[in-house]
Amino acid sequence: MTRKLEYLNEIERCVSWLAAWTIHHANHVRECDEIKVGGHQASSASLSTIMTALYGSVLRPQDRVAVKPHAAPIFHALQYLAGNQTHEKLMNFRGYKGAQSYPSRTKDVDDVDFSTGSVGLGVAQTLFSSLVQDYVSGHGWMKERAEGRMVSLIGDAEMDEGNIYEALIEGWKHGLRNCWWVVDYNRQSLDAVIREGLWQRFEQIFRNFGWDVMVLRHGALQEAAFAEPGGEKLLEWIERCPNQLYSALTFQGGAAWRKRLLDEIGDQGPVTTLIERRSDDELQALMTNLGGHDMPSLLEAFEAASRHDRPVCFICYTIKGYGLPLAGHKDNHAGQMTPTQMEDYRLQMGVKRDEEWDKWAAATLPEAELDAFFAKAPFFSEGHRRLSAPSVPVPETLPSPGQPGKPLSTQMGFGQILNDIARERSLLADRIVTTSPDVTVSTNLGGWVNRRGLFARETMADTFKAERIPSTFTWEFGPKGQHLELGIAESNLMIMLGALGLSHSINGVRLLPIGTVYDPFIYRSADQLNYACYQDARFMLVATPSGVTLAPEGGAHQSIGTPLIGMAQDGLCAFEPAFVDELSVIMRFAFDYMQRNGEGDPDETTWLRDQTGGSVYLRLSTRPLEQPLRDMNPALARDIVNGAYWLRPPGPNASVVIAYQGVVAPEAIAATGLLAEDRRDVGLLAITSADRLNAGWQAAERARQRGAIGALSHIERLLAPLSRDCGIVTVIDGHPATLAWLGGVNGHRVKALGVEQFGQTGTIADLYRHHGLDTNAIVHAAQAVSAGPAVRYRKALP
Repeated sequence: MTRKLEYLNEIERCVSWLAAWTIHHANHVRECDEIKVGGHQASSASLSTIMTALYGSVLRPQDRVAVKPHAAPIFHALQYLAGNQTHEKLMNFRGYKGAQSYPSRTKDVDDVDFSTGSVGLGVAQTLFSSLVQDYVSGHGWMKERAEGRMVSLIGDAEMDEGNIYEALIEGWKHGLRNCWWVVDYNRQSLDAVIREGLWQRFEQIFRNFGWDVMVLRHGALQEAAFAEPGGEKLLEWIERCPNQLYSALTFQGGAAWRKRLLDEIGDQGPVTTLIERRSDDELQALMTNLGGHDMPSLLEAFEAASRHDRPVCFICYTIKGYGLPLAGHKDNHAGQMTPTQMEDYRLQMGVKRDEEWDKWAAATLPEAELDAFFAKAPFFSEGHRRLSAPSVPVPETLPSPGQPGKPLSTQMGFGQILNDIARERSLLADRIVTTSPDVTVSTNLGGWVNRRGLFARETMADTFKAERIPSTFTWEFGPKGQHLELGIAESNLMIMLGALGLSHSINGVRLLPIGTVYDPFIYRSADQLNYACYQDARFMLVATPSGVTLAPEGGAHQSIGTPLIGMAQDGLCAFEPAFVDELSVIMRFAFDYMQRNGEGDPDETTWLRDQTGGSVYLRLSTRPLEQPLRDMNPALARDIVNGAYWLRPPGPNASVVIAYQGVVAPEAIAATGLLAEDRRDVGLLAITSADRLNAGWQAAERARQRGAIGALSHIERLLAPLSRDCGIVTVIDGHPATLAWLGGVNGHRVKALGVEQFGQTGTIADLYRHHGLDTNAIVHAAQAVSAGPAVRYRKALP
């Protein structure tokens, strides 16, 4: 153990040097004056010992870690020592295509498990990833792979994030296991010093939710001093010392410690002797020897927790900026070591000039021994740990439950399609996993859950069924269930989807996650949705009901801007079908698209990079629409997936075209019929994805600028037959900007109809008339953008 500690302390020393030098190089050496990374300087230092203990001794290859955002330099330095990070990228920290400021699964090369940066989300991600591992294990898909531990390294200020506590609740409900949260309790945030007594509140919260709590407050030096005569007085003083004072004295150093201790403790014989026996440097070392900087204390705590699978919260006392000249100062988040300070630090660490980037530049032990020890560290023993899984076959078509001429909503159609899939004995059906934040029934997942059950690690019977009480839903919990029921917190839904959508990479088992939520409440979890997409998680988000079409519920339940979220969110492909046969085609595409991971040139039909895959967002509705009578031929299916098709092609003399997306189809169809008597060759464009149309148009323009002169997107081909004088009316139950850009494709006049203000209760007819989405409003808009006689059948606008 003594030799192991010696190696780990040497590695920690080299990690601390490399992290500090990396940040200094980014700030002062590279010609990037606009880059300021002061926050990393202090925050990294506080975690160097903890991370060295974990990566150098405790973690196993199957474990997964979310690294505190500002600890990225420590992480990159550890990976550099292990041979997983390049010299060039480390030198280019925070530069173009260099090591990232915050660990990133998709942009870093050094085996990042979970992206971090959006504070608190990486923390919750480990909890949900542990639950997903239980799901995969419960289904018998991890027989050849050991269960891992999901670990998060957390800043104490990060614990202010509310989503962490929402996640704690869900973890308790599902019997969380194999999860460690390691709190870097340095008692400083960006702007302040942490409030007194906060760690006791943390401890109480975690214990209430069934976690073990281990507080590492004192290191071995302090524990030894407490055992000396008078040590109990020193312990008593430390325990009651305010956070701000402790930080200030740390910054001031040994002489300040001595004066304050002697002034406040007074001349009490043994304790005075204890203090006076030590030099200023020794006293500074003693008073800063907190549990989070003491390798033996950390190893003992981690190894004790490794003997069971209960969730554990480690509260590790640390010094922000530990070992650096800015340690403890309340301004050190933005502080940066000056060139003079860095030169002094280089000399202190024994690093030779021009050897700053050498792996073991700060080491005092032979490099070969350190290389050999680190290569045998369990975490690095199996090399790169990013897993993969084969694709799940998707049939050429999915069931389409709509019957021509009969009303059916897309929300109900979605539930029926899933119910039909659930009947099958197929790999597709087995790998679908659904989840919802307390809206399972109201988003039409009930049929799926009846057939496939709810997941729990232990079987729980449906009490209503056992008591012979009639019920539409027979909800039984068990290890083979395929629905994860969540509480009402939408942020948990998005993080769960992110965890499920990374199972192929984390667990080596591919899942096809579907999450349902009320469309307006996407706003509640927009940050978590963005985080899931940034990690390249793969899932289907089904948001329903949507828009002011949910008329009786009132404005709080009526979404406006969610189509714009669908268009703007990277990694998310958004659709809004009007008819159920369109939905069937789109869901079939989605199951395939969610599994793609290809490279190469874009599809020259759409100029979209569909081969790379991504997640899918379906905006659905409760409004029943009469289903069309038509054959779903390959050409139509292709156009639906590509984003639009002509429901009524324009004639050669078209002066106006109506383009709609979603459930306003009946109003658009009716307006087209009314206009036919006063405008020639009126066209009706059914848009299923403004997102894909716009993305393809932008991509085709970039291709033309790069020399592909003939590049045309899907929307450019669709609008090509129209003369420049033709007007376009767009209509959507959502923000009008979703479709207003269509005028920019070929320079047509556009009148964009949509919703810009909160709705209210009423009927669909009331609200469509109020917001200008009804047939009359569309006819008025067509009159405004087209030349010709006044259109008949118009009524005065309200």
